[in-house]
Amino acid sequence: MAKGTGQGAGRKSATGLKVHVKTAKGRKIGSTIWLQRQLNDPYVAKARTEGLRSRAAYKIKELDERYHLFKKGMRVVDLGAAPGGWSLVAAPIVGTTADKPLIVGIDYLEMDAIEGVILLQKDFNDEDAPQALIDALGGHKADIVMSDMAAPTTGHRATDHIRIMQLVELAADFAVKVLAPGGTFVAKVFQGGTEHELLHLLKQNFATTIHAKPKASRADSAETYLLARGFKGNAPE
Repeated sequence: MAKGTGQGAGRKSATGLKVHVKTAKGRKIGSTIWLQRQLNDPYVAKARTEGLRSRAAYKIKELDERYHLFKKGMRVVDLGAAPGGWSLVAAPIVGTTADKPLIVGIDYLEMDAIEGVILLQKDFNDEDAPQALIDALGGHKADIVMSDMAAPTTGHRATDHIRIMQLVELAADFAVKVLAPGGTFVAKVFQGGTEHELLHLLKQNFATTIHAKPKASRADSAETYLLARGFKGNAPE
């Protein structure tokens, strides 16, 4: 967030209701637009007030309120976990503790610790990442695999869509290996028309699949969330 009164700092409008951001020297217009949107985003302000780590936490909160994803004692895997918002939401509901951790998260970015959550700083694309998660589960099956992974954007919509769908497919493949019967897979996807293979995989392995767009997901964003519920059983080796 910009601070101070120099060029590029945020300033309130005459109404005091909205923050405007000047384009600082050397900053791209797109970056200024993003910053202004962040400063005026009610979910960003709400997350800061409520001690949540990001606005994305409200997406999983809404999905849980609507679909009752989390229950006491469930084991959860959080892919693309940084900064930890989703795990932080799930932790009190499933009842994870330091003595009996029920949540395992992974991200290549560093994260602040969360009590009762095992956080692995590792790229999920690494060959040994899936086994590291399985080991962290202590031999137990997961009840939920959730993925908020997204590849760094290139600015080319079609390329960005393909890259994120590749991550979602990796997450789905992992989910069918580690989920317990009846388990759930939740993943962020972007609308773009290349989901057929993914949906085929999920419909083969889950009782139901639905798309949902939480209110916390910006209306102008192509992102949506895919929920696959009622895992039928582990895929054959």
